[in-house]
Amino acid sequence: PRPNLSYRILADSLRNKGITQPGIRELSETVMEIRRSKLPDPALLGNAGSFFKNPEVPVQFCEAIKKEFPDLVAFPLPGNEELVKLAAGWLIEKAGWKGRRIGDAGVHEKQALVLVNYGKATGKDILNLAQEIQADVKEKFGVSLEPEVNIW
Repeated sequence: PRPNLSYRILADSLRNKGITQPGIRELSETVMEIRRSKLPDPALLGNAGSFFKNPEVPVQFCEAIKKEFPDLVAFPLPGNEELVKLAAGWLIEKAGWKGRRIGDAGVHEKQALVLVNYGKATGKDILNLAQEIQADVKEKFGVSLEPEVNIW
């Protein structure tokens, strides 16, 4: 199978390295470099990485949102002309959550997809924060965010 290089940051990083036909090793190393540059180290700041999935929505719905928010970040789904993926981080950031905290539970200042524990936040605190974000994104954009992390 061919790697999906439709993610701009990945394509740009590979191009900057002079890699036009990436192998598995180059691809995985580049993805890890990108993640390290954007995501906090869990050993230093408690987090579970990307908390929400990028939602898949009908193309027509995406185009309707773009009328009000022309800078909306959306990705094509290879082999699917009906749906696109919206960047959940963009939705969260535009809803005003990037860098915000509720007590010790917060949204990372560099990556809005990452919920962090700044000290003594409980699992319930993180879940409450996630639910506030979900409600706000739903109200502002009409998009439901689904957690990517496993919640028991």
